[in-house]
Amino acid sequence: MSMAITFANALMLFTGAAATLAVLRAAAHYAIRVTLAAPCVRETETPAARGLAFETVRIPTANGRQLHAWLIPRAATGRAPGVVLVHGWGGNAQAMLPLAGPLHRAGFTTLLIDARCHGLSDADTFASLPRFAEDASHACDWLAARTDIDAQRIALLGHSVGAGAVLLAAARRADIAAVVSVSAFAHPEEMMRRVLAAKRIPDVLARYILRHVERTIGHRFDDIAPLASIARLRCPVLLVHGEQDIIVPPADARRLHAAARPGAVDLLILSGDHESFTDMERELAAVVVFLQRAFWPCGISWPPERRN
Repeated sequence: MSMAITFANALMLFTGAAATLAVLRAAAHYAIRVTLAAPCVRETETPAARGLAFETVRIPTANGRQLHAWLIPRAATGRAPGVVLVHGWGGNAQAMLPLAGPLHRAGFTTLLIDARCHGLSDADTFASLPRFAEDASHACDWLAARTDIDAQRIALLGHSVGAGAVLLAAARRADIAAVVSVSAFAHPEEMMRRVLAAKRIPDVLARYILRHVERTIGHRFDDIAPLASIARLRCPVLLVHGEQDIIVPPADARRLHAAARPGAVDLLILSGDHESFTDMERELAAVVVFLQRAFWPCGISWPPERRN
């Protein structure tokens, strides 16, 4: 009898400990998600503030969600080339507005999207680089379906996480005419380790967080890393990076350039940081020339005179 009671007590203790551990683990996972979640910042300015006519649109994406986006059509009639612009982590379409004017004046229709969980787009369970890529791809499909767009001339342009996302999206498709990657990191695990180290997270805990993030997003970092994506790309790619970038070092851009097919990718290392460049007008002109060359390969001289 006493032996049965002892076993029952032990079983109760074990069950209680397991339940406590499960609660602690769930709390830890919730804390990780909250800590790493992107801030949702809504736009305070529209393209109208820059003298650009635009249309606010909603674009269906994965998981039954919709994206908020601004469509800035080309002024001329006919089927226009299109450029999808993707912001970085915690950003929104407004962050990409400095590019809208030069692209519009060059004759491109531009589509500036908010990724899920960002700006005015629908929320989802979490944001991630693969979900940014899904959103970019759905935006391409939406744009290509328009009768005023040349579906053979659609480019992707992204910044930071958005840059990694457009590389991943383009690597999964055969119909992207060109990609412009601005301030992309080489590998998401390396980027996250830098962030966690800055927060003074111990290495053993950082490893646990990284593996949990992989399980949550459903992808191994090695598989979605820009280093892997760029090696699979067949369209023209322009890598742009600030020489004074302390968030993502310029060495990441050089590694991406080295990982690509020989001669397939142009690299511009410019004076500037993670968010902007010293001579923004001149640098945007270089992006326009690259896109023109990608859309009309027989008509534009490239590359412009630059330091690599």
